[in-house]
Order: sequence, then structure tokens, then C-alpha cells
Amino acid sequence: MIKVTKISPLENYKLKLVFSDGTAGIYDLAQFVARTGPMIAPLREPDFFKRVFLEGGAPTWPNGYDIAPWALHKELQDAGILKPADAHAAE
Repeated sequence: MIKVTKISPLENYKLKLVFSDGTAGIYDLAQFVARTGPMIAPLREPDFFKRVFLEGGAPTWPNGYDIAPWALHKELQDAGILKPADAHAAE
């Protein structure tokens, strides 16, 4: 099962992700956080968004909201964004 092994919040609701298969990519959540809902609303606050951490290999926020790592991996893979993790090291 794919997990996120390293996560870094970036500006404009982006996450730099390193996955357990040695790939990495930057995932843009801007359209996602624009949605409505009580669990998503706190993520619109940049300081709260930056409080993301890993729990069980899934990006998670203090309000308990998390995102399935395999879904993130699949979306990045389908978009052709995934690269070997060392290719993102300099970014």
C-alpha cells in the first residue's frame, strides 16, 4: 500500500509529497479547499493548512481531516507529475 513518507506544506495550498515507492510530486489543493464543508473550511486558513502532518502515511490536519495517500499518488501519477524523490530534493 502506498503511503506518504514525507510531507512539506507549500504556499498557495500545495503539498510536496514523498511516497513509499520512492516517487515524489507536488499536489495542488487550491480547488479542493475552495469547496464547502465543516471539515474543509479550516484548511482555507494558511496557518492551519501548514499544520499538516502524517498519520499512518496519510496527510492529516489537527481537525482530523485526512486524505488517502493512494488517491494522491494516483492523481499525480495519472497527471504525469510523479518523479523519483531525489529529483524533487533540490526544489
